[in-house]
Amino acid sequence: MLFDSLLGMFSVDMGIDLGTCNTLVCLKGEGIVLNEPSVVAVRRGTNQVLKGGTAVGHVAKEMLGRTPGSIQAIRPLKDGVIADFDITEAMLSYFIRKVHGRSRLVKPRVVIAVPSGITAVEKRAVYNSAERAGARRVYLVDEPMAAGIGAGLPIGEATASMIVDIGGGTTEVAIMTLADIAVVQSIRTAGDAMDAAIVSYMRRKHDLMIGLQTAEAIKIELGSVTPLEEEMSKEIRGRDVIAGLPRKCVITSVEVREALTEPVQQIISCVMRTLESAEPELAADLVENGIHLAGGGALLRGLDQALEKATSLEVKVVDDPLSCVARGTSVYLDNLAAWKDTMESDADAE
Repeated sequence: MLFDSLLGMFSVDMGIDLGTCNTLVCLKGEGIVLNEPSVVAVRRGTNQVLKGGTAVGHVAKEMLGRTPGSIQAIRPLKDGVIADFDITEAMLSYFIRKVHGRSRLVKPRVVIAVPSGITAVEKRAVYNSAERAGARRVYLVDEPMAAGIGAGLPIGEATASMIVDIGGGTTEVAIMTLADIAVVQSIRTAGDAMDAAIVSYMRRKHDLMIGLQTAEAIKIELGSVTPLEEEMSKEIRGRDVIAGLPRKCVITSVEVREALTEPVQQIISCVMRTLESAEPELAADLVENGIHLAGGGALLRGLDQALEKATSLEVKVVDDPLSCVARGTSVYLDNLAAWKDTMESDADAE
């Protein structure tokens, strides 16, 4: 332990929000220093990353849906967990090198936020990927805890704090008190499911095939849960399902709202189940403390209003919801000596 602390004086310890859509990295005392898409471009049929290992993140995301037969752009995480071990390792290795630098002799300690519902096998995959990517010691924290801390909620006090963290692959709904999770629900319905719902709607209603990147752009620009003061529209380009030729059409925000109905309802149902599982005293606290929305899904217009209507509780979107979990890992880093015994680590898994 003492030796590990001494090594910590010579390494740059980092926190990682290993997300399905984006990976954020923060450094102790510096905050977030990297925010890139969780995408890697490889030669098809191999795990060889293109361009000497630099086709990761923003560069690789530009290739999604546009690669020739010899190249494949891969998102190695699915539903918040590792789907491709080797590609995740290559991605983490690139990010760690980019932030930590090649010149340092001492490997960093890494705090990684993971979904609360992942299995022991999935945790082992995170440990192995991070260690082989260059981490000296790996600590895991539950995403809801990291999100709550990053949002500045009083999770250490004897009062209930509720967070709804809607990421790319998972939605984490948790009630926390006394620095621990009292009730948690995790579903694999989040931003990616919304994008897929828009793709399905465009094919069903307009006979137009679009890519997930186009669907994501539609969601960001037109997406809403409740009616807008002024409804919007957008011209979309894709491939005609019947003729097989390129075509364009116009989609409205009303249609996008219809397309998002099912995934949004699943998220609201998850919130309701979590509230129903809470102890009476914790439920009473939430009448005053309300619900806090984090993650990219928190930016969907009207979601807070829909949740307020369903729960009769005040719903607030946290400041900078996209970086909430990463900011929480940064706080864990700043208090690593005091809090490391409360986190799972690769030492425990050995």
